[in-house]
Amino acid sequence: MFRIVGVVGAGQMGSGIAHVFAQHAYRVLVYDISETQLDKALKSIELNLERQAKKGVVFDTGIQGVLQRITLTRNLHDFSDCDLVVEAASENETLKFDLFRKLDEVVKTEAILASNTSSISITRIAAATKRPDRVVGMHFMNPVPIMQLVEVIRGIATSEETFQSVGHLVALLGKEMAVAQDYPGFIVNRVLIPMINEAAFALYEGIASAEDIDKGMKLGTNQPMGPLQLADFIGLDTVLAICNVLHDGFKDPKYRPCPLLVKMVDAGYLGKKSGKGFYNY
Repeated sequence: MFRIVGVVGAGQMGSGIAHVFAQHAYRVLVYDISETQLDKALKSIELNLERQAKKGVVFDTGIQGVLQRITLTRNLHDFSDCDLVVEAASENETLKFDLFRKLDEVVKTEAILASNTSSISITRIAAATKRPDRVVGMHFMNPVPIMQLVEVIRGIATSEETFQSVGHLVALLGKEMAVAQDYPGFIVNRVLIPMINEAAFALYEGIASAEDIDKGMKLGTNQPMGPLQLADFIGLDTVLAICNVLHDGFKDPKYRPCPLLVKMVDAGYLGKKSGKGFYNY
């Protein structure tokens, strides 16, 4: 039985995850080291709720109730009574291992610790704790309030009880679950990121412009957004990080990051969030 949910990280994914849990009547604590980011996240949730109200997904009168269920904090010790914590920090192994060690010390022993990682090993994350049986991957898709999929990833030590509890929770949130084994990239990014990387190679090699590559994939394969535009929305630094996880994890040259992608990240061209990526924003 989950009553109180902690969310670590108040970025785009963390705020979306907090939004969905609060919308489904859970008490939510959102942690970030930046007070500015926390305030930005709450404002973003409010704006998204207002958009949902205009579409009839939520009632105007319910928006304040959702917001009142969200508490912001810069102190991880406030998570002590959480029944579930979902980590949604940057896609960085060292950062995640450190956070899970700290959460393991703070959060009550019977609670489940989940990671929203899109590629990093749940088994390795779990090994940073004294409760590997209660660690699981919950990979939400962006934007979280709209996208229906949650990838649930079992580490080698994840218990059946933990898996079943999280699967039931996903259904209660109105989402669909896809179960993945704990290998680099899981399901979605194992397929998606090599496609994006190959699109970057096509641009790098002068096969076509970014616009024509995206047009080809949108109109030729019926995708709602071309791979290069999608990369800009994901964040090129995140795309590169997942490329590196795939390349390091499988030792297969087919996952080698495109040199153009590496150069753009080095230059700070991270996509929509920086104002410049494969396109200008």
